[in-house]
Amino acid sequence: MRLAATCGEDEDDKRNRYPSHDVHAPTRQLDALRLLADHRGMPVAPSNGIEIFYDTFGASSDPAVVLIRGLGSQMISWREPFCEMLAERGFFVVRFDNRDVGLSSKTEGPYSIADMAADIVGLMDHLGIDAAHIVGMSMGGMIAQQIAISYPDRALSLTSIMSTISGADVVPPTAAAAAIFVGPAPSTRDEAIAKAMVDRRVIGSPAFFDEDEALELATLSYDRCNYPEGRLRQMAAIQSAPARSDALARLSVPAVVIHGAQDPLVPIENGRRTAAAIPGADLVEIDGMGHDIPPGVWERVVDAIASVASRATSRL
Repeated sequence: MRLAATCGEDEDDKRNRYPSHDVHAPTRQLDALRLLADHRGMPVAPSNGIEIFYDTFGASSDPAVVLIRGLGSQMISWREPFCEMLAERGFFVVRFDNRDVGLSSKTEGPYSIADMAADIVGLMDHLGIDAAHIVGMSMGGMIAQQIAISYPDRALSLTSIMSTISGADVVPPTAAAAAIFVGPAPSTRDEAIAKAMVDRRVIGSPAFFDEDEALELATLSYDRCNYPEGRLRQMAAIQSAPARSDALARLSVPAVVIHGAQDPLVPIENGRRTAAAIPGADLVEIDGMGHDIPPGVWERVVDAIASVASRATSRL
């Protein structure tokens, strides 16, 4: 059984959810979502032929930090206290839903990491941001790297977290981590949340795992928008991405690579290879951190972002 998409629904919506076999359901759901966004004054930016849902923290007069999430991950996974920590350091923080997740447009057909980078540049245009400190985790790190490559004048600094340079030199996940992508899809809300918890225990940070925080995020994410089809299209974009090592070697932007020493999904050697590919990049390895950014590592991550941003400022 395919798990139906459930995006932006209130309780009445959920009681009247379209059946998963209704091929017109996604279009009607998205039309309803856009009306809901207009009614509630939600921030939606037209970009690259789609609509990007976003949120901001801090003063727009401060230097911008754009936060990019990974595969199937919504902007709420950049938790509000984390964003507020960055804002308190003097940054205008932008978080958003990538295409095909959360409350941003759901698309049809294939797209690339380069297309997703263009989405973000369009969001920056909408917000009047000429250049920003670009921060991405996992797939978001790939997108962040692509922004620095394709739009060098838009990236003040680059922070690549638990990511790769793509191509043949990528170190694969452990067998246990790879196994989270196989097996039948959950068919109910409870099954989906339970699956998210199992996955988090497998790939998350062993030294910082917080059961309550993980359950809260899994529940919020499902109830905000569950859209498995989008995750599959994002996975295809990751798998089709060409190697960026040669292009990264030509960058002159200040960069930092952050990676968990216990990351089973994107093993730490990928972070080391990313840092080696970017001239002058710093490498921050965090012991006890897996493939997530739990509260226990927020201060170190924020420190690293602020540090590379200061290097960019000193060059101006």
